[in-house]
Amino acid sequence: MASWLPETLFETVGQGPPPSKDYYQLLVTRSQVIFRWWKISLRSEYRSTKPGEAKETHEDFLENPHLQGQTALIFGARILDYVINLCKGKFDFLERLSDDLLLNIISYLDLEDIARLCQTSHRFAKLCMSDKLWEQIVQSTCDTITPDVRALAEDTGWRQLFFTNKLQLQRQLRKRKQKYGNLREKQP
Repeated sequence: MASWLPETLFETVGQGPPPSKDYYQLLVTRSQVIFRWWKISLRSEYRSTKPGEAKETHEDFLENPHLQGQTALIFGARILDYVINLCKGKFDFLERLSDDLLLNIISYLDLEDIARLCQTSHRFAKLCMSDKLWEQIVQSTCDTITPDVRALAEDTGWRQLFFTNKLQLQRQLRKRKQKYGNLREKQP
């Protein structure tokens, strides 16, 4: 399965902790962890400093506490844990799927499962709350969607429309027709 992975598994950039202005890049490929740095300083002794680079195989990175410490210091413990998991061959394939594909998959889940998935990460929370997902869910559960209902969904949101009971929906449609009917009558 790892052969399906792109050459670059992960890449991030960051600035060193204050007062440092140094710039860092962390790149994880299929076979290496590459740590690059650029010294940014007004001090004359650092002006001629050239950028640096440390390349380690995944196995060597796992055994290098200094490089792991630098990674945690600059990019944080969460990034370090993620890189360690990549080096151990633990890939998160869901994270690599496009939003459109994930929305399509999520649309087949039960509502309880969508609620649970929403709590797993910021990305899934955003996807589970998206109008695009709820439009798919409404279209799959309703036989037909009238132009009035579609317009109401555009105004209030597809998720709101899905959880609105029929009586409330009829009331909202009636109000919307009255509102837009009155506006049309007032226009010359």
